[in-house]
Amino acid sequence: MVASVLGTSLLVLVPVASAKTMWIPTQGLRWQYQLQGKLKTNLCAVPKSGGACVRPGVYDVDLYAPDGVTLNTASVAAIHAIGAHAICYVDAGTWENFRPDAGLYPASVKGLSNGWPGERWLDIRATAVLVPIITNRVAKCAAAGFDAVDFDNVDGYQNLTGFPLTATDQLTFNEDLASVAHTYGMSVGLKNDLDQLGQLQSTFDFAVNEQCAQFNECDAYDGWTSAGKAVVEVEYRAKPARYCPSATLHRRDAIQKSLALTAKPWKPCR
Repeated sequence: MVASVLGTSLLVLVPVASAKTMWIPTQGLRWQYQLQGKLKTNLCAVPKSGGACVRPGVYDVDLYAPDGVTLNTASVAAIHAIGAHAICYVDAGTWENFRPDAGLYPASVKGLSNGWPGERWLDIRATAVLVPIITNRVAKCAAAGFDAVDFDNVDGYQNLTGFPLTATDQLTFNEDLASVAHTYGMSVGLKNDLDQLGQLQSTFDFAVNEQCAQFNECDAYDGWTSAGKAVVEVEYRAKPARYCPSATLHRRDAIQKSLALTAKPWKPCR
């Protein structure tokens, strides 16, 4: 990769041509979603459908190791060693004060808290500021060996951010994110943003949803699953007996997790 300097402190890594084929998740995979604690690749749990224990085939983990500074290269290598795929979690729509690049965000783009400690919504209209920072993160995902990117907090326009964001602003920002991931040879997932699923279906390669069963919103993904796209459903409070039959019927790959997003609990529907 070639590095070029923007300003005084931001390095944007420019991808070089690669013969690597972009991996796109398919329906029927079992997902693990772990953003806290040491990665465990020896998980084996009995699914809601019963039978023998099963293992994850996809791991959605943070760009950084638990120390918050080191790239998660070791976790990616461990995931690949068991024949699974690694998805790089990147927070795109909020500022996090605990990230190594937190100082690159000017005060002008930081809005209200999104409810999580140390996080504030971003003014996604400022693409000239934000896209280079996100590009640098995605370049690190690629350097660490990840197969895909999961961008979080990409529905700010539906929240109280402190900025007058519109649906058009969000579409522009999300399309930019997808383009960056594809530039680095990685597939890209759309996190939530249910009202724009139809407009972004052709832009994103898979979807990650949180709590669609809890809020009775899962049918919004029928168009995606009918088109053959993978949709992973993560439920925190709804019971598997409530959502597993529907998830299986409509080809969503659903799992039970806790909000802490440690290795356990992990319970797939099948």
